[in-house]
Amino acid sequence: MEATTAEQVAAEATNGSQSEGEPLGFSLALTQEQKDIQEWVHGFAEGVMRPAAAEWDEREETPWPVIQEAAKIGLYGFEGLAQFYADETGLGLPLVNEEVFWGDAGIGMAIMGTGLAVASIFGQGTGEQIGEWIPQCFGSESDPAVAAFCASEPDAGSDVSALRTTAKYDEASDEWVINGQKAWATNGGIAKVHVIIASVDRELGSRGHAAFVIPPGTKGCEQGAKVKKHGLRASHTADVHLDDCRVPGSCLLGGKEKLDERLARVREGKSSRSQAAMQTFEASRPTVGAQAIGIARAAYEYALDYAKERKQFGRPIIENQAIAFTLADMKLEIDAARLLVWRASWMGRNQHTFTNAEGSMSKLKAGEVAVWATERAIQVLGGNGYTREYPVERMHRDAKIYTIFEGTSEIQRLVIARAISGMKIR
Repeated sequence: MEATTAEQVAAEATNGSQSEGEPLGFSLALTQEQKDIQEWVHGFAEGVMRPAAAEWDEREETPWPVIQEAAKIGLYGFEGLAQFYADETGLGLPLVNEEVFWGDAGIGMAIMGTGLAVASIFGQGTGEQIGEWIPQCFGSESDPAVAAFCASEPDAGSDVSALRTTAKYDEASDEWVINGQKAWATNGGIAKVHVIIASVDRELGSRGHAAFVIPPGTKGCEQGAKVKKHGLRASHTADVHLDDCRVPGSCLLGGKEKLDERLARVREGKSSRSQAAMQTFEASRPTVGAQAIGIARAAYEYALDYAKERKQFGRPIIENQAIAFTLADMKLEIDAARLLVWRASWMGRNQHTFTNAEGSMSKLKAGEVAVWATERAIQVLGGNGYTREYPVERMHRDAKIYTIFEGTSEIQRLVIARAISGMKIR
């Protein structure tokens, strides 16, 4: 009998060669279309993003010229996002994000940061709201725009229930009046469209939250202090102040009827079924994990190449087990994290319930691997790795936020622990 290679098995599974009615074989092989997109984005990351990375990190400004280049080729925009999301395996967005953040995380967040607001609109909005607001989040090819998702506050980070921003309905004018302050908002204040999480019933805690679109130019929505950050410095982060900010009733994502029904269920002691901020975070966590993997992979590849060329004691340093084993462990951890991200992305796209908090697992593992791998890369480079002449120093600064934002590592462990135990662990 002729031996069957792993490549043949993968090809048969991809081509659907099984008889009708039989289950498809298991395969991790990417389709040709996925490979083409991966290669296309990688080319942009290598040719456009990497040469500009150090400059925009030092300037700590939004890299509008790079965003515009991304818009010109269709990487940044509604059509591109729709194409990536349309991938039925769920791997479209993770593949793209890994390559973009392999190019540079600061510029990557400037390009991809709009996605969180888009995810909120897509996940909670009506069809009409999706059609109206998502294209505006991106602007146009000639005049690109960005969007901001504003959930965190000075006293409400991991503790979402502590959120103090309020939204009160003015029935006479059919408007919502929003007051409060948001903190650490990516694109906050410079965004064309802001998505704000606000409380419509403080007594219900996080179950009384709702999401609102703030249209461009709305009075009462202003940028506060810009945050000077440790990493992701090419991505704009700022507070957002909301002072009697009035928006039309149609700006409540999902509509008032749906909100009233949900609040009524909660007041009766029933499940709210969803929470405005957490719903967005759950959907985005695997993609955020893919970003962390991109940073980790970039650091690993740079350290690997460096170790092959750098000589000490008359030979390349990779010939020393201490260095070689470190690189082997980096590769191992990065690939393991990627598999968790791919699993969670597939489950989310195909509407499989995250029974054991697989989305949180993927984000937790990828974020911690990114911090660890970039630190190892600095160690491989030695003194050179600690200087800004080499990119691993910047990669390490960029990686750290992935154990903090979109749910800290501690919060991810809490979510996982609750899922596997079925108990209210605090």
